[in-house]
Amino acid sequence: MSSDPSAQAAGSPQSPEHHLRFHAPHLHLTTVFGSDWFGQKAESFARFFGTPVFLVLQSVLVGVWIAFNVWGLAHFDPYPFILLNLAFSTQAAYAAPLILLAQTRQADRDKALAEADAQHREALAAASVERQTLATRQQEQIFALLEQNTELTRVTRELTARIEELTREIHTRTCA
Repeated sequence: MSSDPSAQAAGSPQSPEHHLRFHAPHLHLTTVFGSDWFGQKAESFARFFGTPVFLVLQSVLVGVWIAFNVWGLAHFDPYPFILLNLAFSTQAAYAAPLILLAQTRQADRDKALAEADAQHREALAAASVERQTLATRQQEQIFALLEQNTELTRVTRELTARIEELTREIHTRTCA
């Protein structure tokens, strides 16, 4: 990664300022079942299966089904409710693979995003080490400059004392 700010435009996917740059290689995993019509419908169906709305609607539908057939309002599925059992079996036959597929794809996405996050943490750690190294180098330079300043101050004091001594000597010779 180049540290030259002009080498990469800010905000581009590979620039250090772009906080999602580690997720870019995994963008193909964002759609769980693919981007086609079937994939989108399958994903929405699998997501709907675990919601309270689905459970309430299914319970109400089963209750109405049983009530209509027990009270004689309809005679399409009499008591042992074989048709209802067949409907549940069919639902389970389709739901289980869709849910497993959704879980597998979600696990793949989670793994890829975890890898991207690990790369991001590593990059942050490397940047931190780099900043610490730079700070240490700058601190050493400051200490060297302070030592030079101290030495210059000592030399200046010595020269000032010598000039003062020579001035007194010249003054005594010229005034005497």
